[in-house]
Amino acid sequence: DRPIRFRSFLQNTILEVLKNRGWVEVGEEDEWDFYWCDVGSMKDLFDHGYFEEHMRINHFRNHYELTRKDLMVKNLKRFRKQVEREQGRLEALKCDFFPTTYVLPSEYHLFVEEFKRNPDTIWIMKPAARAQGKGIFLFRRLQDITAWRKGEYLTGYEKEANKGDAVETYVVQRYLDNPYVIGGKKFDIRIYMLVTSYNPLRVWLYREGFARYKWSMSRLRQYLTAKHGSEIVEIMLKQMDDIFIKSLQSVQKIMINDKHCFELYGYDILLDANLKPWLIETNASPSLTASNQEDNDLKYRLLDDMANVIDMEGRLTLKEKRVGGFDLIYNDGPVYCDDTGIESFNLNTLRINSFLGCANDRTTQLKHLYRQNLILKKMEKAAAQNNV
Repeated sequence: DRPIRFRSFLQNTILEVLKNRGWVEVGEEDEWDFYWCDVGSMKDLFDHGYFEEHMRINHFRNHYELTRKDLMVKNLKRFRKQVEREQGRLEALKCDFFPTTYVLPSEYHLFVEEFKRNPDTIWIMKPAARAQGKGIFLFRRLQDITAWRKGEYLTGYEKEANKGDAVETYVVQRYLDNPYVIGGKKFDIRIYMLVTSYNPLRVWLYREGFARYKWSMSRLRQYLTAKHGSEIVEIMLKQMDDIFIKSLQSVQKIMINDKHCFELYGYDILLDANLKPWLIETNASPSLTASNQEDNDLKYRLLDDMANVIDMEGRLTLKEKRVGGFDLIYNDGPVYCDDTGIESFNLNTLRINSFLGCANDRTTQLKHLYRQNLILKKMEKAAAQNNV
């Protein structure tokens, strides 16, 4: 078998992972099997392209429906109304995981009405299409956003692109003023999701993540469990699972599905003082540049396991519920734990196959999985030969 050929726009951990797998980096003019590109290049290079059977690429064509802030809000609001209409108000409450939000300038008048109803609220303004905290500011008074209305937050290039006749699209969001704090400091949580298909929806949740900029996800889970008890923490984690699934369902029907595409999302979650999780944003290009050795090790494991799930080598049976640090939580419907007794089949006792913050014994698990799959394939091959 020939080695897997890849191209990568980025010179960070992904390059190290793919080379260590024995994959071969190829040039721009060469044939490739796996392409790791940034979001801008996806549109420029592959918006109307055709993928050959052996090719895999790391973005869906219209990934921005979930990762651009204004579109995410629009899709979540629409989906919540749909859920309430079709499944009732109780189910729709599971969609209440993002703060009161408006898109400006299109919803400016709706925002002003809400602002006047809640005069003491702090609001946060975020550019719809920028990342890494650029252009964000807090305000309490309407006159505080005068600079935004005049376009003073635009760069020279953006002003030229807008020809001076429009302001940059922002989202304005109620600021969460009661965050959960540890040692007097608030934090957000970065969690990684891998979507390998939107039709049917197939979602993998990574066991590891981190609370910026302090603890690993497993350490945070241990701390919260010791302080509040396992029952409270389980409720919080179940609400997080709802965030992941509902947010992806909100774009499922409008996402351009392609079996050659997959997406590694970085979800940013904030906990309030009641341990209720809130979705802050979803990133299609989560930072893969390591800030220290611990961060590098986490991202290496994450990307290596992502490649294990994508399975260019053809080592999986497609029936797996776990591959390394990734657990399958949705496969055209919720995926439940194997340890749930079938004799007590009850939707209230079934537990989603989610292990966020649990031990990641990935090396042992992968060895066992690949050995088991190899035996299965040999048995299937022998059975097929006997039937000839």
